[in-house]
Amino acid sequence: MTIDDLLLKINNPDDIVVIKKAYEYAQEHLKDKKRANGDKQIDHALAVTDILIGLNVDTTTIVSGLLHDVIDIGDGKESEIENLFGEEVLNIITSVSKINKLEMVDDSDSSALYLRKVMVGLCDDVRVLFIKLADRLHNMKTMECFTKEHQKKVASETLRVLVPIAHRLGMYSIKGELENLCLYYQKPEVYNDILEKLNNTTIELDGYLKEMKESISSILKENGIKFEIKGRVKSVFSIYNKLQNGKKWEDIYDILALRVFVEKESECYAVVGLIHSKYRPVPNRFKDYIAIPKENMYQSLHTTVIGPGGKNYEVQIRTYEMDEIAEKGIASHWSYKEKGTKRVQSMMEQKLELYRSMIESNEQSEDKEFTSLIDNNILSDLIYVFTPKGDVVELPQGSTPIDFAYRIHTAVGDKMVGAIVNEQMIPINSALHDGDVVKIMTSPNGKPNKDWLSIVKTPQAKDKIKSYFSKKDREGYIERGKSLFEKEVRKRKLSINELLSEENINKVCSSVKLKDLDEIYLSIGSFRYTANYIISVILGTNTEDSMVVKSRVVKRNNNDFDILIDGEKSIQTHIAKCCLPVKGDNIKGIITKNDGIAVHRDTCPNIKGYEDREVNVSWNDACEGSYSSYIIFNAAPEKIDEITLALTTESVKILGVSEKTSGTFELNVSVANKEELDKIVTNLTKLRYVKGARRK
Repeated sequence: MTIDDLLLKINNPDDIVVIKKAYEYAQEHLKDKKRANGDKQIDHALAVTDILIGLNVDTTTIVSGLLHDVIDIGDGKESEIENLFGEEVLNIITSVSKINKLEMVDDSDSSALYLRKVMVGLCDDVRVLFIKLADRLHNMKTMECFTKEHQKKVASETLRVLVPIAHRLGMYSIKGELENLCLYYQKPEVYNDILEKLNNTTIELDGYLKEMKESISSILKENGIKFEIKGRVKSVFSIYNKLQNGKKWEDIYDILALRVFVEKESECYAVVGLIHSKYRPVPNRFKDYIAIPKENMYQSLHTTVIGPGGKNYEVQIRTYEMDEIAEKGIASHWSYKEKGTKRVQSMMEQKLELYRSMIESNEQSEDKEFTSLIDNNILSDLIYVFTPKGDVVELPQGSTPIDFAYRIHTAVGDKMVGAIVNEQMIPINSALHDGDVVKIMTSPNGKPNKDWLSIVKTPQAKDKIKSYFSKKDREGYIERGKSLFEKEVRKRKLSINELLSEENINKVCSSVKLKDLDEIYLSIGSFRYTANYIISVILGTNTEDSMVVKSRVVKRNNNDFDILIDGEKSIQTHIAKCCLPVKGDNIKGIITKNDGIAVHRDTCPNIKGYEDREVNVSWNDACEGSYSSYIIFNAAPEKIDEITLALTTESVKILGVSEKTSGTFELNVSVANKEELDKIVTNLTKLRYVKGARRK
C-alpha cells in the first residue's frame, strides 16, 4: 500500500491535497520507525487509513488515521498538528493515544466491562473508535512475530472489548474480520478444523450456491426486478459460535447464505415473497429488520428456505444503501454526498440518529444499554452495581433489585422475595445506584408479580417475567379447557373414556392441527375452539357454528365497491383497522400515501389533523358485504361457550374470542351492518352472566 494507492480512492481534489499533506507530515515524523515485525511504521499508518477509507469516513478521519501514531511513536508536536490540520484532528489523535494506553487488568468479565466503559467514555468523538478499530484490525493481521501468550491476550481483549463496540456501531465488516482473527489466535486448532471442513465441502457447497443463485436470479428476472446477488459461506467464527451453542455441523442452518441487493425498499418485500412462493421457508426464521431496524441502524430482511439438495439457505434481502450501513455501520453515515459535494454531518445529528434508532428498535439484547456508547451523556445513564462476591453487574440507571435479580439468573428473579442493598433491606421497587452491593433474598415459595412489569427497567427482566406468566397461563388454560370439556361431556351424557380414545385424540389433532390432548385442552381453555366443536369433530357432526376460531381476516361477499367516493366506485379504498367502521356508521375518508383512501368512523381520533386529506365517502347501498368489529365485555371464563352459542345466528358469525385481562374478553364478530352490531351488544347486556358490553 502506497500513498498513491490511497489517493486513487479519493475523488475530491481538495481532500487529496490535505491527505497528501498529512502523509508527508507522518512520513517525516515516523521515518526510520519500525514495528515489532520489522515493517515500517508509516506502512501501518497507510494500512489503517486504507481500512478507514473502505468505511467511507470523512476527510478528517482519514487525516487522523494517517497521523494517529505521530505523537506516541514519532516526534510530532501537538502545536504543529493543530496549526497544520486543526483542533478537531488534534483532539481525535490525542484521544486515540489515551485509549491505546488502556488494557485489561485481568481476564474477568468485570475487567472487560470496565475497560469498555472507560474506552468509550474517553471518546468525545465517535471517529476515535473508528480509528481504534481499524488500528486493532491491522495489528491483529500482523501479530505472527509475537509470543502465543501475547497473541491470546490481545485476542481476548479484542473479542471482549472491541468486537462488542464494532457490533454496536454496526460495523459488521470489521467485526467479522476481528472475530475470525481472535479465534485463529485463541484456538488455532479449532479454527483450522472448521476451515478444513469448509474446504473439504467447498466444491459441493459452491455448486449448491450456484444452483440457488441461478434459480433466484431467474425468478427475479421473470418479474422485472433489477438486482444483484452474491453467495457466501458463513465465517469460521460464526460457525464456531453455533457449534459452541450445541448445534451439530449438519444442523447449522445458514452455512449457505445469499444476499440479494435491490434498489428500492418495496422491492425487498417483493423479492422475499417471490422466493417464498418457490421455496418452503423454515419456520420462525423470517426476520424483518427493515420495519424494525436494529439499534445500530442495521436494516435487512432475513429468511431461511429449503433449496437445492434439501439444504437450508439463509437469504438476506436489502437495498444497496442498507448494505452499506450493514457493512460499515454508522461510519457510512458520517459523510454523504449532497448536490455533488461532500458534507460532514454534525456530531449531534449522528448522536440523535443512533439514539432514535435505539428507541424505535424492538430488538431485545441483554446488554442493550451499550447501544448508547456513542454519546458520553447517554453512557452516564449506566450504573455498575456489585454482587456480595464483588462481581460487577451493569444496568441502566433507574434499574431495581428485580432487574438485578433477573440479570443474575432467571431462577433468582422468579424466586425473589426481597433485597438487601448495602446491608440494609429496601423495597424491591427502589432504584439502585452506582456502586451498590446487592443481595437478593429468595424463597422456594417466591414468585413474580405482574405489577413488576411496570417497575422493571430492562427488557431482559420484562421478557422473563412475561415468560413466567405465559407458562402459568398455559397451565391455567389447560386446566380450564379440561374442565369445560368434561362439563360438556357430562351435559351430553357421553362417556369421556370413549371420547378420549387414542384414535379420537389423533382424529382431533389431525383435523385442527394440534399435537396432543394437552393442546386440545389448551385450545378450549384459551377459547380458540369450543368444547362443543371438539366433541362434534370426534362424533363427525362438526358444523361451522360450533366453532370459535381466532381470526382477524374478514371474508366479504361481493364487496369490491362497498364504499363510494363522491358517488364513484372505481377508487381504491380500505377499512381502517384502528376503528373498523361497519355499514351504517357515519364515515370519513382520508387519503393515504400508499394505500388509497382509508375509511374511518367519523369519531375516530386518528383522523384529527388530516382535514386537508379528507374526502367525502358513503356506503354503497347496492352492495352486500360483511364487516369485522370488536366488542368488549366482562364475564366468567366458564360461560364463554354459552355466550358464543347464544349470539351466533345465520347472519352473525363469531370470528374469535380472546381474554385481554382476567375476566375481560374481546369478541370479534362479522356483521352485515351497524344495526346487527348494536343488536349483539344489546343481547350481550341482557345475559345475566355478562357485566357490561360495548363496542371497541
